[in-house]
Amino acid sequence: MRIGIDLGGTKIEGAALDDMNRLHFRRRVPTPSGDYEATLRGVADLARAIEAHVAEGAARCSVGIGIPGTISPTTRLVKNANSICLIGRPLDQDLERLLDRPVRIANDADCFALSEATDGAAAGAGIAFGAILGTGVGAGIVVGGRPLSGANAIAGEWGHNPLPEPGDDKRPGPICYCGRRGCIETFLSGPALARDHAAATGRDLEPAAIAVAASRGDRGAEASLRRYEDRFARALGTIVNIIDPDAIVLGGGLSNMARLPANVRARLPRYVFSDHVTTRIVPASHGDASGVRGAVWLWRPGEWRP
Repeated sequence: MRIGIDLGGTKIEGAALDDMNRLHFRRRVPTPSGDYEATLRGVADLARAIEAHVAEGAARCSVGIGIPGTISPTTRLVKNANSICLIGRPLDQDLERLLDRPVRIANDADCFALSEATDGAAAGAGIAFGAILGTGVGAGIVVGGRPLSGANAIAGEWGHNPLPEPGDDKRPGPICYCGRRGCIETFLSGPALARDHAAATGRDLEPAAIAVAASRGDRGAEASLRRYEDRFARALGTIVNIIDPDAIVLGGGLSNMARLPANVRARLPRYVFSDHVTTRIVPASHGDASGVRGAVWLWRPGEWRP
């Protein structure tokens, strides 16, 4: 048995999978708000509870953890986390002390991509790009079945690159929480879609409602989604030109728009430097379970030796 933990801003989810990748146990608990020590205890207690449920006798399970940030290779402390209480903390070291074993920690988007590349929508892909579209925009990259972290542990942070070809009327672009303007996140996140629709139509609608309105023939909603899809294709065109993935998997709340994969795929070739584009764009297979499943896969079957 291997245990995965998905540490989110509002919930901590844990699951156990066996070596055949079958799910045996899954549990969620609330994330303590703004309290690092309580968060540590919450993660450790959940891992112990899962282990007590699935392990036989004195057997111990491997533990992988996905977090909304990453461990800096330079300082060994958490950076780039939207859960602010984690920033600057030695999370992996503290959890290894509490659990009395090594743990592996990766960015939650990396875990999402790893899950889908292992036995999900991108299974068998040599290179997979997992794009998460929600309140923010993130991504993970998997090469040869392993997550790509990079020298600075930021591989996949495409959301904080500028949107390609934004148009003169969109420069310098909306301000991003990172301090820059015109980031992809400020054009492709859920709030960004809602903001763009309101500016164009004067109507405040959430992305799901915009999609419903478009399906019912609302011209303003249809135009908003077409603008969104073209921006998405432009952003992904840069990714294809750089890492040339076999598959792009979509996750997050906006990936629930059924039209998105096909419409973005149709626009992609005009932004890719190639005579033909075979890259697949597909929705995630495991839904909101991909994060915790990917955390499990930070340890391969048989790799953990207590």
